[in-house]
Amino acid sequence: MSDGARRCLRYRVTGRVQGVFYRASTEAQARQLHLSGWVRNCENGDVELVACGAADGLAQLERWLWQGPPSAQVSAVQRQELPWQDWNGFEVRR
Repeated sequence: MSDGARRCLRYRVTGRVQGVFYRASTEAQARQLHLSGWVRNCENGDVELVACGAADGLAQLERWLWQGPPSAQVSAVQRQELPWQDWNGFEVRR
């Protein structure tokens, strides 16, 4: 993968996204797409994540974030570009 194709993005997902396996499902999706980073719950009920990897994998993840697992009801997904970061795998943070 060339450096031009690698990106890191921070996402903030709003809606009914806690208590519906959103973090675990996001971790599984990110790993399947060969992305690295982390996902965590926020105190206000949102889910925040940082994902790094190939631009096409990030685009697929972003489309999935709008759906989430079956019980989720996503109302918004905000995205912010970040400088490249090397993460070792993808993890759920507590």
